[in-house]
Amino acid sequence: MHVVVNAATSADGKLSSRRREQIAISGEEDFARVDRLRADSDAVVVGVGTVVADDPRLTVKDESLCEDRLERGAPEQPARVVIDSKGRTPTDAAVLSDAAPTYVCLSEAAPVDTRMDLADHAELVTAGDDRVDLLRAFAALQEQGLERIMVEGGGELIFSLFEVGLVDELRLFVGSTIIGGRDAPTLADGTGFVEEFPLLELERVERLDDGALLQWTVKS
Repeated sequence: MHVVVNAATSADGKLSSRRREQIAISGEEDFARVDRLRADSDAVVVGVGTVVADDPRLTVKDESLCEDRLERGAPEQPARVVIDSKGRTPTDAAVLSDAAPTYVCLSEAAPVDTRMDLADHAELVTAGDDRVDLLRAFAALQEQGLERIMVEGGGELIFSLFEVGLVDELRLFVGSTIIGGRDAPTLADGTGFVEEFPLLELERVERLDDGALLQWTVKS
């Protein structure tokens, strides 16, 4: 399995404002890049916080990219995956539409009635007691043939993936704006590292829109 974290932050490293509302950080060139990255992936993964805040569809928008997927024998759209320990995904969320298959990864702490409701809209993966065990959940996704994984946030999930050593690449668009705020979400939230910090190797820098695209691989 190959896991790519893709994100866009302000120049000061924020994913959005302290209100946690979606902010347009990048422009058309980066939107097209993200669409291509989705098209090259077997699955697109987000945390439930992103689903609740932004209600994304997580689908490839360019029809020619969808046609390319079909020509190489892949499904028209990549699968969508929500990491949702307690089962907070609304049943009317866009990510549960029939545009593409969806997996919701839950922990044992998710209520039974919630599981039953979500099971009508998605394939359920249960891994972990109070929180989703990401290693077990991603192993289950791999058993479904999902090998190339794109992670789109948010910061809590991204930190957790780095914490358990699942990230292979980080692709980060840094926009030309300052958001600020001690309570605004950053690229990698969570408890934070105090030792044995993950190390990255810079592979590429590209000017894009009015910002910069940085591409790193994670050192083993």
